[in-house]
Amino acid sequence: MNQQPSFDEMRQTMIDCQLRPTGVSDPRVVEAFAATPRERFVPADRAGLAYVDEDLAIAPGRYLMDPMAFGQLLMGGAFKAHERVLVVGAATGYAAAVIARLVREVVALESDTALAATARTNLDAEGADNATVVEGPLAGGWPQSGPYDVLFFDGAVAAVPPALLAQLKDGGRVVGVIVDADGVQRGASGIVYGGAVGKSEFADISVRPLPGFDRPKQFTF
Repeated sequence: MNQQPSFDEMRQTMIDCQLRPTGVSDPRVVEAFAATPRERFVPADRAGLAYVDEDLAIAPGRYLMDPMAFGQLLMGGAFKAHERVLVVGAATGYAAAVIARLVREVVALESDTALAATARTNLDAEGADNATVVEGPLAGGWPQSGPYDVLFFDGAVAAVPPALLAQLKDGGRVVGVIVDADGVQRGASGIVYGGAVGKSEFADISVRPLPGFDRPKQFTF
């Protein structure tokens, strides 16, 4: 009888077959993926699907971003060890757990009470002492702990509200999958100076949208 691969084997296969072939090669990023058990961040009855190469539903309207897309965002975002990051859309805490291995501090914002509680439990179990889960509307950010070096969106967004941009340090970055006016999605990093954003696109990436970030009338990123 064929033996099912272990989660450790699945994780290594994810790295070898999904991440490295798509340019996710930074040793720090690869090690962060290798050290974070993705299966713990999905519903127990879906743990066997944790390493599939697609967005994975974890709650109504909410998804765990597929590994390739997430890896490319981490590469394009160029996270540094001294930085403080606001993760917008914490969900079950996976993105926060991985990013916490790359930076000094993570504030993980979640609007769903049940998901926020799950994220706290998961991050505590991972010993992610530098990651804090907070609860509130995603579009409002979390100014109480700002300013931040990076805003990271765990899902596709069409626009970034000015209230969120105001929580970045001057010279800080917005990292995420941005949906343009034609519906095309691309991974992008934008540097913010004086409230204006200079956007640099680095990969064609398609992921599920993060609720609450439809294209507004006043500002698009």
